[in-house]
Amino acid sequence: MSRIPKRVAERYMRTVPKFERVLKAAQDRDITEADTVLITQDMLAEVFGFDKYQDITAEYAIRGTHCDLAIKVDEKIQYLIEVKAIGLTLKENHLRQAVDYGSKEGVQWVILTNGIIWELYRILFEKPIDYQLVCAFNFLQLNPRKAEDQEKLFLLSKKGLKKKAREDYYERVQSLNRFVIGAIVLSKPIVTAIRRDVRKLSSGIKVSVSEIERILRNEVLKRDVIEGEDASKAANIVKRVSRTATRRPRGGKPKETVSPEGSTTSESAELLK
Repeated sequence: MSRIPKRVAERYMRTVPKFERVLKAAQDRDITEADTVLITQDMLAEVFGFDKYQDITAEYAIRGTHCDLAIKVDEKIQYLIEVKAIGLTLKENHLRQAVDYGSKEGVQWVILTNGIIWELYRILFEKPIDYQLVCAFNFLQLNPRKAEDQEKLFLLSKKGLKKKAREDYYERVQSLNRFVIGAIVLSKPIVTAIRRDVRKLSSGIKVSVSEIERILRNEVLKRDVIEGEDASKAANIVKRVSRTATRRPRGGKPKETVSPEGSTTSESAELLK
């Protein structure tokens, strides 16, 4: 995660308590969606650092319909934001609406919020279109002095965009998901290492790699971690990265590729996107 500038952290400590009071009062009054949009605009400006008049667009037009808010920085739409009334529980159909907007507009990142709950999603332009939750938080439960909570705010901030905070965070989330960890545990080098240690513990008793793998699959790992489409994708990622690691170019450095956003990443990171 990129280092959060001191001035940004100080802004969080100043503005988060202010909007906690605003949101609690709005929640008590059960304000409308339109009023929630107004508060959200103020939060985007004061907490997240966007220019209210240059970066934030209300009622952004998308092929005959409108998204509540859009964030445009450096001539590019960075976020589409769907806002619901503060007293409304965010639901799957609300998310699908936001994802539909993003897929039509070719925008990869969408935010769903009711002012209190904030959810950041990355649209996966596959067939069919899919999406993945990257980060979610309750604004009323944030402690602006905690590094962990500052990081969540930084993901959505203007300064975070410049430091590619959301891309770095997404890469980390992908690398640490349960399917990838499960695939790594079942990879040949790890299974072989486990077999070696089991033999040491059992005075050299004969045990095969296939036996170790069978125990891992049937008795150690949960089935939903090692079966299904997500598990297959993770297994392919691990296999491809393992092959890449054994084919290092001269100089001993891992092969690098260029991501769609133009930043250089390792091949393992590129595969995870």
